[in-house]
Amino acid sequence: MRLDAIHHVAIIVSDYERAREFYVDKLGLEVIRDNERPHKGDRKLDLRLNDTCELELFVVPNPPARPSRHLAFAVESVADTVAELEARGITCEPIRHDEYTGRAMTFFFDPDGLPLELHE
Repeated sequence: MRLDAIHHVAIIVSDYERAREFYVDKLGLEVIRDNERPHKGDRKLDLRLNDTCELELFVVPNPPARPSRHLAFAVESVADTVAELEARGITCEPIRHDEYTGRAMTFFFDPDGLPLELHE
């Protein structure tokens, strides 16, 4: 068996408008599908991260407490990406270096407090 790539990552968000503004308007992800799902009591927003990976946002009332996990994005330059995010009003933690790889990294948070990582 060979697993080739990550197809998608799914996260739960509490507010459609805030999540859409953050992930689409600020982070620049492209909307693939946007579906109300009354039979499930939620809304599902599928976003294109790149040619092979999608981010699925499930908007649910009363979302569960956040797990202690995070989503990490690979970027060419953490410093340049931090500058772009901060210009869009997104605060990032100070840039630090991974103690094992030596690569630059930092964290910022989505509107629901989900930690998002940038990693070179």
